[in-house]
Amino acid sequence: MSTNTNVNAAKGKRYTDKEKSEILAFVDKVNAEKGRGGQSAAAKKYKISQLTISSWIKSGGGSAPVAKGNGATKGGISSKLAKLASLAAQIEKAEKELGKLQSQFEALKKSL
Repeated sequence: MSTNTNVNAAKGKRYTDKEKSEILAFVDKVNAEKGRGGQSAAAKKYKISQLTISSWIKSGGGSAPVAKGNGATKGGISSKLAKLASLAAQIEKAEKELGKLQSQFEALKKSL
């Protein structure tokens, strides 16, 4: 047995609030599109434990599953911010695609 062990080996990766909100926004996006499966998809994409994501959601650090009946979400302002981040990313992606389509349209129009 070696007495020269790595003290930091037991410590996991620490995530910034920005990283957490990005991951939780991804969870929200997948859940909004498919109805479920956001946590497992995020765990695969970001290579983190589903338990970690679940604990962030339960601690109010982000979104939570939609409560049945009234459509309200748990997590208060944090879930709203995560949803906002998700929507902003979707809008940015759509705007880039629209820009490409507009340039193709203009090029084709000029060729007439």
